[in-house]
Amino acid sequence: MWAFHTPGAGPDDFPVMREALRVHGGLSRNSALASMIFAVRWKLGALFGWDRAETGLAGRVASVRERLSDDLRQAGAGQPAGDTPFSTVYELPDESADELANNTMHTVLHLGWVRGDSGDYELRMAALVKPNGLFGRLYMAGIAPFRYLLIYPALTRQWERAWRERAHLGAEPLMPAGERE
Repeated sequence: MWAFHTPGAGPDDFPVMREALRVHGGLSRNSALASMIFAVRWKLGALFGWDRAETGLAGRVASVRERLSDDLRQAGAGQPAGDTPFSTVYELPDESADELANNTMHTVLHLGWVRGDSGDYELRMAALVKPNGLFGRLYMAGIAPFRYLLIYPALTRQWERAWRERAHLGAEPLMPAGERE
């Protein structure tokens, strides 16, 4: 579970955060180091066939969307999730889920909007990963240091910056939660 600080955020600001992530939080906005790591991963994936369509969603694994209750099924589900390799599972006023599958794993990225200790709301992320067999378990263990030491800290900085830069999206300045009417 990862928490992203969003100073001044209130209970209804999750859609603002999602839009900020679409504009400022995608792969094209990664740090140089994170971009290099992803480029190497995609080159290896192309070389070894890890990312072929038949190893992903609707190929090797069914989408989580197919197992949702009717109240969570949405028209935009299955579409690309912004500037990322994920596709949308669902999006609600205070939570969303995106997913990705390939030959190494199937993952669901859950984002939730919760009240933090300060009273402001903040973004929480959980990455739920199911490795694909022995190779997937070895692959996930091999990339763990890169994920925890490089990618997730860079992602945290990038997503928190996306919140701060949301004003460029035409969003109203937000008052601290304690000053709202």
